[in-house]
Amino acid sequence: MKLNPSKCAFGVSAGKFLGFMVSQMGIEVSPDQVKAVMETPPPRSKKELQRLTGKLVALGHFIARFTDETTTLLLGNTKS
Repeated sequence: MKLNPSKCAFGVSAGKFLGFMVSQMGIEVSPDQVKAVMETPPPRSKKELQRLTGKLVALGHFIARFTDETTTLLLGNTKS
């Protein structure tokens, strides 16, 4: 097995792994993902709603009561 030194980080207290921040405190959302959601304009079409829903679902594990808070948004994304 070969390791690419430019892609490896040893002895660090925190780092980015698969898009999440991993540290001694646990797994946290990457600030880049939060920024992407916060900078998303309100959806004006079904496609934009689907795009926003995808971003939110990726963060859903880290949001308390995610399904309670996003039920109407997610239901608006279903076929009529």
